[in-house]
Amino acid sequence: MRVVVGLSGGVDSSVAAYLLKEQGHEVIGLFMRNWHDTTGTLEGDCPWYDDQVFAELVAKRLDIEFHYVDLSEEYRKRVVEYMFSEYEAGRTPNPDVLCNREIKFDVFLKEALKLGAERVATGHYCRRGEYIDSDGNIHYQLLAGSDPNKDQSYFLCQLTQEQLSYAMFPIGELLKPEVRRIAEEQRLATAKRKDSQGICFVGKVDLPVFLQQKLKSKEGNIHEILPHSPRFVRNCDDNDYKTLAEPYRLTVRDGKKIGTHQGAHFYTIGQRKGLGIGGRKESLFVIGTNVTENVIYVGEGDNHPGLYRKALRIAHNEIHWVDPTNSMEIGERRRYDVRIRYRQPLQKAELIMDEDALYILFDEPQRGITAGQFAAWYSDDIIVGSGVIK
Repeated sequence: MRVVVGLSGGVDSSVAAYLLKEQGHEVIGLFMRNWHDTTGTLEGDCPWYDDQVFAELVAKRLDIEFHYVDLSEEYRKRVVEYMFSEYEAGRTPNPDVLCNREIKFDVFLKEALKLGAERVATGHYCRRGEYIDSDGNIHYQLLAGSDPNKDQSYFLCQLTQEQLSYAMFPIGELLKPEVRRIAEEQRLATAKRKDSQGICFVGKVDLPVFLQQKLKSKEGNIHEILPHSPRFVRNCDDNDYKTLAEPYRLTVRDGKKIGTHQGAHFYTIGQRKGLGIGGRKESLFVIGTNVTENVIYVGEGDNHPGLYRKALRIAHNEIHWVDPTNSMEIGERRRYDVRIRYRQPLQKAELIMDEDALYILFDEPQRGITAGQFAAWYSDDIIVGSGVIK
């Protein structure tokens, strides 16, 4: 089978390419450059050209065909501009989820097909399953990776049936140490290379500096809300899941000013760093932002009630089912395991499909539910669906 591998210059995609060649496939390495600007990039982060050099070295070592493609214009339109608009609106997007949906398994996939690819492989720690229904139709499944410490299925939670039909995840059954061992045994240049961090294809950045490319700094006030504020008291039970899903409606009258900031859109729920206020027994955390009034609300301590909610809401047009045959009907309720951020342990919850939205009611209150992030729900180790938190 002719397989195009997204060679990123990292150890995971390198071993993926090696394994595919060992399996007898005709393997082609394709490196994509998605970002040019270094604004806000922290010193020491590997620039894109180092990634390309390592990708070429791996291709040469494996004796496979190598190609390069510049997708930076599509990446800017589909991922970075979305990031800017979400932060400007006071939400916190997940660019890695968007990058996989819009770039790696869309634009990049199309480039791979131009090279005659029958399948496209990446170095993600996840797995693909499939089954045939009674009518003879093939259904594709996205499964968690076998390494619980590296499982990246959450980042792929927006993939469609068509995208999964082309996908291969050669290292999904392996543990990270095994991947490193294989790379060293095969003397791949990436064997000891550190894993990339930060924003997908941009790297590790100083977020406020990065966002200031489009979002202006504007001084505003920081208000502290004490934990006993009546704003956090909700006299309702789980039957009133709509109330439980509502963000806390904080106002400047609920607390006192304790400092200033340079733009509410630079902050997110649960954030601790970057507030510039010390002298506290416990750390201060962001518990709310208001970009219209340019105000940040903070609370002291990791157990502050403003950090926790028991439910969240997803608009109907933001719901994604990996396999549409699993979609829920209005009035239906189902139990799933849910995570609202990468590497968060799966949380027990009930999904409630209402006429106005999908609600997720957790068994236990969740820390840092953040508008703009993705919630993904699992049945055992299979991702069933996902959606953007309102």
